[in-house]
Amino acid sequence: MVRLRESGRGAVRGITRSTSAADRDERLAAADVVVHLAGVNRPTDSSEFDTGNAGSTAALCADLRRLRRQIPVIYSSSVQADQDNPYGRSKRAAEQHLMAYAAETGAHVAYFRFCNVFGKWARPDYNSAVATFCHNVSRGLPITVHDASAPLWLLYIDDAVAAIERLLSEGIPHSGEYAAGPIYETTVGAVAESIQAFSSGRKNGTFGNVGSGLARALYATYVSYLPADAFSYPIQQHEDARGVFAEFLRTPNAGQISYFTAHPGITRGGHYHHTKTEKFLVVQGRARFGFRHVVTGERRFLEVTSAAPTVVDTVPGWVHDITNIGGEQLIVLLWANEAFDPTHPDTIAMGVAE
Repeated sequence: MVRLRESGRGAVRGITRSTSAADRDERLAAADVVVHLAGVNRPTDSSEFDTGNAGSTAALCADLRRLRRQIPVIYSSSVQADQDNPYGRSKRAAEQHLMAYAAETGAHVAYFRFCNVFGKWARPDYNSAVATFCHNVSRGLPITVHDASAPLWLLYIDDAVAAIERLLSEGIPHSGEYAAGPIYETTVGAVAESIQAFSSGRKNGTFGNVGSGLARALYATYVSYLPADAFSYPIQQHEDARGVFAEFLRTPNAGQISYFTAHPGITRGGHYHHTKTEKFLVVQGRARFGFRHVVTGERRFLEVTSAAPTVVDTVPGWVHDITNIGGEQLIVLLWANEAFDPTHPDTIAMGVAE
């Protein structure tokens, strides 16, 4: 409902188990479309599958028929509707009730057979291993993996909602099954390892590719389970007479981000790289960057200030340093294209003035 309300399509009225009969009738009567997300998947008694899935959907169809309007319905079914188990049979029966309603009234019905939906706000220790893993790992609790190689097909909640939103925007062209995706094919062990790596990353500052695909969705889900008192974490600072240096973030293939400070008059750097490149951004103060070509001896100097944000590149084969020429502490943000490896530092000490 949160995403549907964000869409600005008009009033979104919810119907839950606690909705009164009068409110239910009033909301259905005013509906332009019904998005049916209700269901039962972990009952105390298996008979509740029939009443909570097939029965409730049959009741919805009966209510819609009485309105004598062609009100379209979007239904969240399950991939288990193809399976011969109590839950699967109840979801398949719900689909059949909806298709009968479509055939009798001319209303269009779309149903999605969702698989293992995961994402924020799911209940741990219920029906999502991802939710349980994220909840436990974010709190330092153990997780149990019975078969690390067990296959797992996952659908991210935002992708499921996006599929529903497309039908709301474009309409339902015909009644029947619709697809949502992408579906991520993985294993239980791989998911557990990824989530544990996210937790470790907050301790060692190293994060993998969390900007796309399954890793992006899993990382967003993991962070959503952090307890409120764990929204922040400290990083280690290295301090000497020049100022401080701290590594903020490192990645396996996109470099690392750090920051450092320099007191007035202090010069930092004084080295060159053969391959490593860096980008500097002064976020407080005034600095002079010095450069000298290792072979030709050519020198260049430039001054930058935080008042006019400027990115300064270091270039392989050029010695470089940075001097605080202002009256306040200099603060500089630094990105390097590769994470620092002490066994292969690619950092050769040399002064610009030499």
